[in-house]
Amino acid sequence: MRYIDVKPADGDESYFYRTKHAKEQMVLHFTAGYLKGDVAALTKVNNHVSVPFLIARNGTIYNLFPSMYWSYHVGRGAIGGNRVRSRSSIAIELSNIGPLTRDGDRLLTTYSTVERKDVYCEMDETDAYVEVPFRGYDYFATFTDAQYEAVVVLLRYATARYGIPRKFLPVSMRYATHTDSAHFKGIVSHVNFRSRGKWDIGPAFDWDRVMEGVRS
Repeated sequence: MRYIDVKPADGDESYFYRTKHAKEQMVLHFTAGYLKGDVAALTKVNNHVSVPFLIARNGTIYNLFPSMYWSYHVGRGAIGGNRVRSRSSIAIELSNIGPLTRDGDRLLTTYSTVERKDVYCEMDETDAYVEVPFRGYDYFATFTDAQYEAVVVLLRYATARYGIPRKFLPVSMRYATHTDSAHFKGIVSHVNFRSRGKWDIGPAFDWDRVMEGVRS
């Protein structure tokens, strides 16, 4: 598996914990941002909120720390406990802007303000977004072909290395937040742990495509 190691110039490792724990889940996230800011946020000094893997829009896999170690990623109030579930899982972030808001003939990101509107795309750029109501938003940015290819490779690699089942939640549980989904041994996403405040991996993610690739 090809990837790029990301190491702060000063050698800082304070954004993750160098302790090992058994892994039973892969947890998919999106960053709700752009790559440069994503890397900065996930390697913030003494923040301890990070993930071992970040996939850029061009499909490049960035390894922020060894996947045998851990950092908080499911968040406070997560079902099963932030500490317990973060330690027992391997998180993957896909660089993606996430939820979008319509403004006439264009879609804006969550970075938009009254003074400065951050335009993501025009409404006629239908390959750049999907229109699906989910947790208070109607539009979500799509993922790239390169990202799908990379996440399949990464999931196959990590599940084999750590003995994580290549299982996926049924559609009825895929976007649900409850104990059964959060404790599921296999491949899940952030919304399975948090009932509010999070949208990842979101309705724009093509689960069928990933499932087919991982199981082939």
